[in-house]
Amino acid sequence: MSGKTSEISGFYKLTPEERAQIVARFAGLNESDIAEISKTGSLPLELADKLIENVISTVELPVGIAVNFMINGKDYLIPMAIEEASVVAACSNAAKIARASGGFQSTSSDPIMIGQVQLMGCGNFEKVKAVVEGHRDEILDLANSRSRTLSSMNAGARDIVLRKINDPEGSIVLHLKVDVRDAMGANVVNSMCEAVAPFLERITGCRTNLRILSNLTPDRVARSRAKFRKDLIGGEEVVKRIIRSYEMADADPYRAATHNKGIMNGVDAVILATMNDWRSAEANAHTYHNLSGHLSLTRYSEDENGDLVGEIEIPVAVGTVGGSTNTVKKAAIFRKILGVNSSSKFAQVLAAVGLAQNFAALRALSAEGIQKGHMGLHARSLAVSVGAKGSEIDHISEIMVKEGNISMARARDLLESIRQSNS
Repeated sequence: MSGKTSEISGFYKLTPEERAQIVARFAGLNESDIAEISKTGSLPLELADKLIENVISTVELPVGIAVNFMINGKDYLIPMAIEEASVVAACSNAAKIARASGGFQSTSSDPIMIGQVQLMGCGNFEKVKAVVEGHRDEILDLANSRSRTLSSMNAGARDIVLRKINDPEGSIVLHLKVDVRDAMGANVVNSMCEAVAPFLERITGCRTNLRILSNLTPDRVARSRAKFRKDLIGGEEVVKRIIRSYEMADADPYRAATHNKGIMNGVDAVILATMNDWRSAEANAHTYHNLSGHLSLTRYSEDENGDLVGEIEIPVAVGTVGGSTNTVKKAAIFRKILGVNSSSKFAQVLAAVGLAQNFAALRALSAEGIQKGHMGLHARSLAVSVGAKGSEIDHISEIMVKEGNISMARARDLLESIRQSNS
């Protein structure tokens, strides 16, 4: 027995440095390991320690800028935080092709979030529904008492909907629909659900259980559309192949999972750079097709000139106020670069990015195969990982791509050969 245990009393009370020492002893880290995880960038440990629990370090991702974007006639530079090679370049190239036809046209609906209150032991659904609807205004007023800010903006709780679901309890669920304006909305919606729950118990005789925001936002949706000229993407055959690829994604859940993941490569990267909730965005997007009747979040068609038209419809719940988006300075600066001052504009940008990323992936798959587009970037990554510096990186990656032999072993051999010849 090693005597190691993860049962650590009072761990949360320690400083990040003290926690790191405990972790080091548990995991057998050496002084070099400890020094490495102690390094931070623009997010100091002291601030990180206030954002989440049990902090010992921070992680940084590369942030690249996607260029060429024109959305609703306005130019944008798009910060993207992601570790996957080719995403930023592909997105930029797609935006350049769309720009030749006027760029992206995006729209977004009102920022309506849904709060759920689960009612149990209710009996007859219609009777409960009649009671709740009879107290509609009181319920909305009670919910809106939780946010003077939203009320002053003529926003806040707008409507209630009652649903019966097929769980073993036979629960009735009240949906509280809330206009959250420029916030993501989780905190205020949760507070509203908590506020109305005791009143609902009193008027219905039901017991309440869950009182929480839903991350599915069918009423908070962004859409974008763009034309990709056939002469810029490889001709009529490529247009048809892209459409066939989309049709497969819309019919086959196995393909749809990868197809929609490509969309989220772009969307998540922007959300992460601005420190919004990318896990919520993922859950929202991948659940949405259950309501929409489509597996694919995008659609492609051929116009009268034979050019490719791409469209996306994606639920988006992001904020430009509240949360970490303003607490962490770098996230606030990235949002400043992005140039969006409202959640609706932000959602429109995200829809355009998702469409651009999806088009780029489908074009690579349909025209030349996705692996060819990744080869150069993967080769560079391997060169860096074996210790290549400066011009060595380009030299090694060029040789590996030319040979068609892209591997860690080959990169290491080439680096050794280069350094021996220069010594």
